[in-house]
Amino acid sequence: MIKVALIGNPNVGKSTLFNELTGLHQHTGNWTGKTVGSMVGYKKYKNEIFEFYDLPGTYSLIPHSEEERVTSDFILSKDYDVALVVCDPMCLERNLNLVIQTLEVTKKVIVCINLLDEAKKNKIYIDLEKLSTHLDTNVVGISAREKQGINDLLDSLLNVKESNFNIIYNEKIEDVLKIVNEYTSSRFESIKTIIENNNNDLIFKIDQINKYLLEEKINLNDEVMHTVIKKCEEINNEVIKKECITRKFNLDKLLTNKITGIPIMIIMLMIIFWISIVGANYPSDFLFDMFNKIGEVLKNFCININIPKIIYLPLLDGIYKVLTWVVSVMLPPMAIFFPLFTLLEDFGILPRIAFNLDGYFENNGTCGKQSLTMCMGIGCNAVGVTGARIIDSKRERLIAILTNSFIPCNGRFPTLIAIFTIFFSITSNTILNTTINVLLLTFIILISIFMTFIVSKILSKTILKGRNSFFVLELPPYRKPQIIKVLVRSLIDRTLKILLRSVVVAAPAGLIIWMLTNINIGESNILMYISNFLNPVGLLIGLDGIILTSFLLGFPFINTTIPDTL
Repeated sequence: MIKVALIGNPNVGKSTLFNELTGLHQHTGNWTGKTVGSMVGYKKYKNEIFEFYDLPGTYSLIPHSEEERVTSDFILSKDYDVALVVCDPMCLERNLNLVIQTLEVTKKVIVCINLLDEAKKNKIYIDLEKLSTHLDTNVVGISAREKQGINDLLDSLLNVKESNFNIIYNEKIEDVLKIVNEYTSSRFESIKTIIENNNNDLIFKIDQINKYLLEEKINLNDEVMHTVIKKCEEINNEVIKKECITRKFNLDKLLTNKITGIPIMIIMLMIIFWISIVGANYPSDFLFDMFNKIGEVLKNFCININIPKIIYLPLLDGIYKVLTWVVSVMLPPMAIFFPLFTLLEDFGILPRIAFNLDGYFENNGTCGKQSLTMCMGIGCNAVGVTGARIIDSKRERLIAILTNSFIPCNGRFPTLIAIFTIFFSITSNTILNTTINVLLLTFIILISIFMTFIVSKILSKTILKGRNSFFVLELPPYRKPQIIKVLVRSLIDRTLKILLRSVVVAAPAGLIIWMLTNINIGESNILMYISNFLNPVGLLIGLDGIILTSFLLGFPFINTTIPDTL
């Protein structure tokens, strides 16, 4: 078995390549930090078995966040046979930094130039042979989305050449590296050890080295980065050829503009809500009618064959009715909202939303990455909470987790829409009522975002004080969404899985509710005894026992969308 470490900068198509190689359908988010743990997949080719490790996207092997640390630790462990570094020809100069760092760790490296189809559309051409000569390693050009060059890549993995590439730093740094190299397994690890000062066996020598560098007025990190960047620029200029093309209108001029960015995002949100609400009405009504008719048929069937009421009533009036109500209410809006939300993600809109909100989060004492987890929370709060792993600072991670509950997730939309319909249906005009519901739902989302800012500010100034961290937000190119894959992924991986959790909770809950309302003790059923018992508590908080009992009975459904990982 050949172990392959798959690494690269964010948004170079690394996970798309991983899916194509292994056949796994891993979710590919279009933003930094999507993958936090490594994924493993297998591929058999020419009687050889490849074991691919899809590592989190990173810009450097000197980590600044949890996902970068996962990649750095794996590459430095050398627990693999070959490192496959995926690059984007449109930003090769930046990608080469990671390539050079990897070559300083291991000599068995394959450089994979992905997205050649997009580069061609942008009149950008790359000399793969010249790049291979500069790096003294195999370079393969592919287009993972178009499934081009995959076999060439696998052939190169079978015949990996050992690179003799070396980047030469100034004389004083080279002298320092010779000392530390005796205790480490690679040049890069020596640099990382000096910068991070985290090797107990070398603490005394590192102190001496840092004192020496200070006396010589040398900043090791700056000198190393300057040398690497200069080399990257030199290689990029020799292998990349760009043709002059007519400038096209840049959509980012509108979406990331300080004046137009936020209003456009609000309008897009309203359009999604409009489609979700209007589109969900018809299938919901259809499902209600269909399930009611099926229920009547089943009840008549049970009566005709003389099944005792004690058997079919709990099943049909208890489990079946609650179960079908949950499906009728939850399935249509989720089946519409999730694909629309995923299309925005695939197209590249969500990183622009994060870009527009980054400054607001920074002003409120937290990290811009919280904007990503907040956007995830609109789809599902549980995903927003677990997605907080991408935030490096523990303080800011806690703020993101605590404030994510302010964002109403897709599972709450049916309830919110029902409340709007009860209190704000001022006309018989369906279109006007729908418009009012959309405006109110958008208003609730905006209030929720505003509350997120306020509470984040309060937490960052009180119990969670600290300095703001930074993060690199790369705006990926706009890409045509893969509509079929989006629909399949949204309906199977999100909608049906969440619905299944709801069904698992709804079935026993329906049976319990039926038993509480149909088992009498004296002249009243058990539910009335419970509501009477809770009535003083309800009155104390401005409610009554019946409302409080309803809330408690609905509590199991609140947790139906929480994944097992929590």
